[in-house]
Amino acid sequence: MSGRKEFDVVVVGAGLGGLQCARLLGRAGLSVLLADRKRTLDEAVHTTGIFVRRTLEDFDLPADCLGPAVRHVTLYSPARRALELTSEHDEFRVGRMGRLYLRFLDDCLRAGVTWLPGARYVGCELADGRATVRLEVEGRVRRVPARFLVGADGAQSRVARDLDLDANREWIVGVEDVYADVPHTGEPRFHCFLDPRLAPAYLAWVVHDGTETHVGVGGYAARFEPTRALAEFRRSLAGMFALDEGQRVERRGGRIPVGGVLRRIKCAHGLLVGDAAGAVSPLTAGGLDPCMRLSSLAARVIENYLTSGDEAALGPYAGERFRARFVARLWLRRLHAAVRDPALVELACAAMRLPPLSGFARHVFFGRGSFPDVEPPTRACPAPHASAG
Repeated sequence: MSGRKEFDVVVVGAGLGGLQCARLLGRAGLSVLLADRKRTLDEAVHTTGIFVRRTLEDFDLPADCLGPAVRHVTLYSPARRALELTSEHDEFRVGRMGRLYLRFLDDCLRAGVTWLPGARYVGCELADGRATVRLEVEGRVRRVPARFLVGADGAQSRVARDLDLDANREWIVGVEDVYADVPHTGEPRFHCFLDPRLAPAYLAWVVHDGTETHVGVGGYAARFEPTRALAEFRRSLAGMFALDEGQRVERRGGRIPVGGVLRRIKCAHGLLVGDAAGAVSPLTAGGLDPCMRLSSLAARVIENYLTSGDEAALGPYAGERFRARFVARLWLRRLHAAVRDPALVELACAAMRLPPLSGFARHVFFGRGSFPDVEPPTRACPAPHASAG
């Protein structure tokens, strides 16, 4: 990138949301700059990368970037009493996220997107319907003119601040280790552990799909120390999983917003996607399906807005409208956060073994409710690598 070329759109952040938005905008013929502070996208991955059935059905994700299908979930109480849940469908697949990011980046480049790695977002100036984005690259600040700015820069978005949009105020912190070559028998399975001593207001997990094993904990940062909790959790698994026979290949961690979709996520100068927009389920902290849907919608409204010049084209991108669909999950998040006594969690887990709460447990894990569809799914975002889709 040289000179002061004006781009139609600058996308700050090349996680799943930024990549999805950028590649769709590029395919629409807009000039797009995609910038990220990382130099390579397959390092320092933050998310476990669990894709749910609804996402897998509606988006053509490359099969070689996904692990084996998972139909089985075991939910454990604080006393490690197990509730087995099985679906007749392939409910989950764990994304090989570094590989997927690189594949999406390749899609972006094929679509004409300009890629700027190692670029730290410094700020922007807004004037005359334009944004001048400041990016620091190798110690030098570059000023990039743009017609529109997309903040895909995570839960603590600096783009949101500069556009005077809403910011996330509530989040949990997660940390996990990824293992290779852990011995595995039986079907791929998700193991979820409810224990407020280990994972306050969230859960601990072992995801074993027969290829990779993810072991992690999450919760409110003020109520636990994540790395210490992970070490304690790992020790407690000694009789259940042969982690010592595998090899730890990666540690991941980060903040996950759980306050629901933010109300103000757009303005005439830009908008937010992914974690920056709070597009994460308040109850389960699942963010990949909301990320894909919101980013795809963002690309459509940006294209319409920049083509027509009519700010009304941004209308469908309404945080208030999306947030209204998450009221029940926000209340359940508050309830989960309020329960600190393991005995109460044990009682709740016992109740979930009986109807009608057993149906509620199945709905949480296997239900198709996720980020609401604003427009009917079109499967309009296939990977161009047909052999991998």
